[in-house]
Amino acid sequence: MSFKKIKSFILDTLFPIHCLYCQKYGAWVCQECVQKIPLLLDQVCPYCEKTISPNGRICPKCKDKFLAKNEIWPLDFLIVSAKYEKNGLSRLVHCFKYNFIPDLGEILAKIMCEAIVFHNSPLPDFIIPIPLHPRRQRWRGFNQSEILAQYISQNLTPSFPLPVISNFILRKKYTTAQMKIKNYQERQKNVRGIFTLNHSVETQHVASQNFASLRGKNILLVDDICTTGATLLEAAKILKSAGAKKVFAVVIARQEIKKK
Repeated sequence: MSFKKIKSFILDTLFPIHCLYCQKYGAWVCQECVQKIPLLLDQVCPYCEKTISPNGRICPKCKDKFLAKNEIWPLDFLIVSAKYEKNGLSRLVHCFKYNFIPDLGEILAKIMCEAIVFHNSPLPDFIIPIPLHPRRQRWRGFNQSEILAQYISQNLTPSFPLPVISNFILRKKYTTAQMKIKNYQERQKNVRGIFTLNHSVETQHVASQNFASLRGKNILLVDDICTTGATLLEAAKILKSAGAKKVFAVVIARQEIKKK
């Protein structure tokens, strides 16, 4: 038995895992409580967050606003899987990220997969998680979006897991965590220009890739929570600039913030 398994056995014996909702022993979230987390059926425009829109596409009115400024909305659509506060989903996400329980990623990813299937999202060529800055990843010990992406790959198409490429884009700036910024405009400003392309990519799925591999491809961006959507937009911009045909995104939930 490996040291890791021995350590896990000892911890489970001393501190048995129990459901974060009903306290039943055996799993971080029992099957009964998972089934109480409903999918978010109605998706809205990711810009105005008001207009009901299939698959979370930008609504015609908001699209025209961008065209009037000679700009193109880079995110083809955004699927929000569930409501943030519904049945204490916020607690589950918080434990995943800040109580450092990466095992919760599998449960959350399954909810995200259900949402992807329900909303008839096309299968992507690549799955790309939103990267953390190396400094923040060292502090947390893992990238929560990467864990979600890996589980989505395994569960969405079990017979042929989709390629997860964690280093197509890099976070070049260490910024204040978005959750600490309450102002809508400041959140957008905080993530402006934070990503850069990585020109030497190697992954377990796709070795020695260059950015010609992005050209004409459909990309699924994965993140945990979106608020203003600014981080996803910055990532989508840089992927479109590298030749991606379509960039769509899936998140666990949206945290509301007032636009001022």
